[in-house]
Amino acid sequence: MKVILAKRAGFCFGVKRATQMAFEAAGIDKKTYTLGPIIHSPQVVNKLEEMGVKVLKNLDTMDCGTIIIRSHGVASHEIEEAVQKQLEIVDATCPFVKKAQEHVKRLSETGYGVVVVGDADHPEVQGIVSYGGDKVFVVGSGEEVAKLPKMNKIGVVAQTTQSFENLKNVVSECLLRGGEIRVFNTICDATAVRQEEAKELACQVDCMLVVGGFNSANTRRLAEVCVEIQPRTHHIETAAEIDPDWFSGVERVGVTAGASTPKWIIDEVVSRIEELNKSN
Repeated sequence: MKVILAKRAGFCFGVKRATQMAFEAAGIDKKTYTLGPIIHSPQVVNKLEEMGVKVLKNLDTMDCGTIIIRSHGVASHEIEEAVQKQLEIVDATCPFVKKAQEHVKRLSETGYGVVVVGDADHPEVQGIVSYGGDKVFVVGSGEEVAKLPKMNKIGVVAQTTQSFENLKNVVSECLLRGGEIRVFNTICDATAVRQEEAKELACQVDCMLVVGGFNSANTRRLAEVCVEIQPRTHHIETAAEIDPDWFSGVERVGVTAGASTPKWIIDEVVSRIEELNKSN
């Protein structure tokens, strides 16, 4: 049985940057916290907790120390609160997410109704929305645009992990509802590249494993993309979840991983598959 690992599996630039900043901060200040999980990898979050870096849901109980802003970003009022409390701020927001926040702020200030393409329940989207005014709307698909009010000026941005196809569909629908449209493609290149690579790999194998946090939007999307092509696709967080029965009659196994998945977890998954292969 041959194991094929996707070339770009694992950490993207923004996640790598955020984790490095978090681990560096952990060694400097004993009172260090992250506002929300630093990335959507429970294993990385656990490692930071072992170093004394705990996750806070809000800043209510914090009056001093260092607060690390997660890679997905946070709401604008939470940044303001941290500044007012004179906390030491380590802003690990992904630069691509930061750019989306800036676009929403600027569009709102110049009179545009803003459409954010993404998952309304995702912390990245909730943070992006907070930088706009009272005319910011979140849509998950082109069909949802029909529910929006008529607007003369519409600005469009996207959650960084959205598919380009979904962004195009939303923009097409917005063209039917507004006189002036401004579109900012804020989808991270790493997301698009990983999805295309995963599609190609899924076509070549008998079984696919997608490794990453179950709470990771980009990992879930990778699994969705793969299962459309290869029904024998399995989304796992760790090597311990691998079922040997998955490889019955399989000659080629593909492995890819979300942008929040650390290399050591990917290595453990590949090693586990190779162990099972030798035992058979």
